[in-house]
Amino acid sequence: MTVGLGAYDLMKGDMMTGDRPTLPPGMRAQLETSSYMGVPTFGLRPYVTEPEQLDEWRPDVAVVGAPWDDNTTNRPGARFGPRALRADAYDPGTYHLDLEIEIFDYLVAVDYGDAIVSPGMWEPSREAIYQRVFDVASRGIVPVVIGGDHSITWPSVAAVAAHHGHGRIGVIHFDAHADTADILYGNLASHGTPMRRLIESGAVLGKDFIQVGLRGYWPPADVQEWMREQGMRHHLMQEIWERGIKEVMDDVIAEASDGKDGIYLSVDIDVLDPGFAPGTGTPEPGGLAPVDLLRAVRRIALETNLVALDVVEVSPPYDHADLTVNNAHRVVWETLAGLACKKRAQAERQS
Repeated sequence: MTVGLGAYDLMKGDMMTGDRPTLPPGMRAQLETSSYMGVPTFGLRPYVTEPEQLDEWRPDVAVVGAPWDDNTTNRPGARFGPRALRADAYDPGTYHLDLEIEIFDYLVAVDYGDAIVSPGMWEPSREAIYQRVFDVASRGIVPVVIGGDHSITWPSVAAVAAHHGHGRIGVIHFDAHADTADILYGNLASHGTPMRRLIESGAVLGKDFIQVGLRGYWPPADVQEWMREQGMRHHLMQEIWERGIKEVMDDVIAEASDGKDGIYLSVDIDVLDPGFAPGTGTPEPGGLAPVDLLRAVRRIALETNLVALDVVEVSPPYDHADLTVNNAHRVVWETLAGLACKKRAQAERQS
């Protein structure tokens, strides 16, 4: 199956794309293929490496890899997530059946490569992730960050908040775990602490965190008390089981739309039941099914002002048959489809 490049087929300086660069024949051949051939870019999107190229392309979305997993507390391997999401995901095509849209006829997306991290060294790695995401967000482009363990959300959200303004964005956080501990095993930057670090920094206010899918046996009561003091809101898996995902998402969308300039969506793949996502560092039974997560993410993209996305904790060494990789890939794909629908609606209003 050949995956169409959509808008990239039209890069002739026409009305849709303006004076964006035209793909040379060799790059076109490398991208109009399958993920196991050619250049391993996310979704077979054009590969750019320089901030100046972002200015030339003026994409709507830029994918950034954050291959860092040194802050895990259980199973490592998420550093291999960005590469797997680019090279191992089954090519799904680019026409969305439910939304009836050819995604890349309306959405221009590029792969902006990886933040070059320094294994074992958090501070330079945090700065590298921050800068790579800021390159994107500061240009009004939506960063899609593929991790990496969940600690990468700390510099990623911080970069987006630096552009939009501290306290001006909200976070919708899908996860089995709250990630609000103060310190774990002596590590302030653990993948179990990023949401506390963001609230402490003022980048995001506690009342603007909405967490979905929490379950299991952690964090303990004292951390839960701290979360309540910050005004954080959450929707446990118990609530989703009792009320159903549609009704819960009605509340999530309403809460997220409460006076914020934009929404950062963070999806830890362990929000899925490990039967659907075995390739993750801290699997917790009793989670969401993909059919619910993907439609929830689509609604967020369609119904909120989504300004950034990350998908984290994909650990390919523990995956089976690329189940986790494909589900994580589709989280991004549903988000892109929702953003494309918004672009189509905008184009129709202007015509």
